[in-house]
Amino acid sequence: MGLPDDLARALDAAAATPRLLVTSDFDGTLAPIVNNPADARPLPAAADALVALADLPDTASALISGRALEVLRALSGMPPAVHLVGSHGAEFTSGFSHDVDTARLQRITAELEAIAAGKPGVTVETKPASVALHVRNASPADGDAALTAAQEASSAWGAQATAGKAVLEFAVIQTDKGEAVDILRDQENATAVVFLGDDVTDEKAFRRMRDGDVGVKVGPGDTLAGYRVDTPEDVAAALQYLLQARRQRC
Repeated sequence: MGLPDDLARALDAAAATPRLLVTSDFDGTLAPIVNNPADARPLPAAADALVALADLPDTASALISGRALEVLRALSGMPPAVHLVGSHGAEFTSGFSHDVDTARLQRITAELEAIAAGKPGVTVETKPASVALHVRNASPADGDAALTAAQEASSAWGAQATAGKAVLEFAVIQTDKGEAVDILRDQENATAVVFLGDDVTDEKAFRRMRDGDVGVKVGPGDTLAGYRVDTPEDVAAALQYLLQARRQRC
């Protein structure tokens, strides 16, 4: 199945911009969602297209993910030519955008581990600047109970809470994928940005889209993105389409 006509036209226009930045979320976008987060891998066609775009003149590409930067690097297998930004936009290769309160992070981690105890399938993932409570593999009752307990406890943490698909994450620094997009936009002097994402955390990036940019929502749900596709396989098709269109312009 081909791309929606309006998306194809938007990608054609983006491909003609003087300096193009192509950015994407990882889980659920470049890589299909899996039960075990450690098993996530990008679709080869999508990964190859993102790398090939980064190798074109006046073109840059990036992954912006909630994953810790080192985990993102390991799972994505991306070469240095592709920018990697972890921790929902806070963790760049050069370091964190803000100071990390490690003592508060340790306290939140301990309390979330206590909440997860005795609830099969509820897991706690620690990251350099945040900690996430995952309930994807838990029973509905245990998952709801864990999320409710975490939300109630978080009022005393002073952390930034971000809800995703079957996950609730607490960051001890301000994180924003939209800010990360703007940092990369300025760094690359991009005249247009393409951003693809599937989760509620990606809405902050869609909110930062400007005239000539292309925001693509993957899957169902309300969104600020101007365009939509259904699956990561569609993301691969969109990136391949953009690659071919950009090659013709370069």
